[in-house]
Amino acid sequence: MSLIGATTGKPAGEIIKDATDASFVADVIEASRVQPVIVDFWAPWCGPCKQLGPALERVVTAAKGAVKLVKIDIDKNPSFAGQLRVQSIPAVFAFVNGQPVDGFMGAVPESQLKSFVERLVKAGGGAADDGLEEVLALGRESLELGDLGGAAQAYAQVLQHAPENVKALGGLARVYLAGGDADRAREILDMAPADAKDPDLDSVRAALALAADAPADGAEFQERLARDPGDHEARFELAKALGAHGRLDEAMDHLLAIIEADQEWNEQAARKQLLVVFEAAGQMSDLAKQGRRRLSAILFS
Repeated sequence: MSLIGATTGKPAGEIIKDATDASFVADVIEASRVQPVIVDFWAPWCGPCKQLGPALERVVTAAKGAVKLVKIDIDKNPSFAGQLRVQSIPAVFAFVNGQPVDGFMGAVPESQLKSFVERLVKAGGGAADDGLEEVLALGRESLELGDLGGAAQAYAQVLQHAPENVKALGGLARVYLAGGDADRAREILDMAPADAKDPDLDSVRAALALAADAPADGAEFQERLARDPGDHEARFELAKALGAHGRLDEAMDHLLAIIEADQEWNEQAARKQLLVVFEAAGQMSDLAKQGRRRLSAILFS
């Protein structure tokens, strides 16, 4: 997805900022791996700079986050200007995926600035998507490691550029659910397009369904099972309670026990519930894979 037109308006501080030689790598090189970055080398004494600067800021602001503008005073920060062989100012460079791809020197009409930005957005569309994929991968890795804060930050960064990115929405919903905030997880789900298909979105929907349909406490059903291990209703309700609290492996064990004893009990309610448990765990999770093997062994033994 191209970033242009996919973002909402951002505060100027997020898309236009002053930078230094010390922050150049982070503000320009690394940032351009996510979206195109324009660098304006200027100085307070430069007359043409005062003419170009405001016009460039207007054009970048009008792009609504499709590109960023970084302004560098070369009197205070001469290092990277020297490396880029800036001979006169204003000097403008465009960076995509960590590399300079376009640029010009001197003040130019605003119409040319608009064309410059449009070319940059088109040139940076693929790189921007690649950058978002890298951030998505970082979010998933953080989530799998239990670093909910890092995962939330990564997914939120993607959503700044692509508000309907279903992978980021699904990942962020999982973050909130893992953190115990089911209401916020549900709000994130509601932000996804109605026809969106994503494993994480499906997983969170299933987990919320388990919670919505579960008894508040499983103690009563544990007591009933202790008295009568053949009480399928008690075992089924206990499985629902366990699933609602994220204890999906235990819920699966109880549901498989019912299926093994009576596959048709209550119109195959245990089997239907088991499929929801698999969905909540993630269809490609180890739990779901193991559960499907055990289910097959019961059904086809």
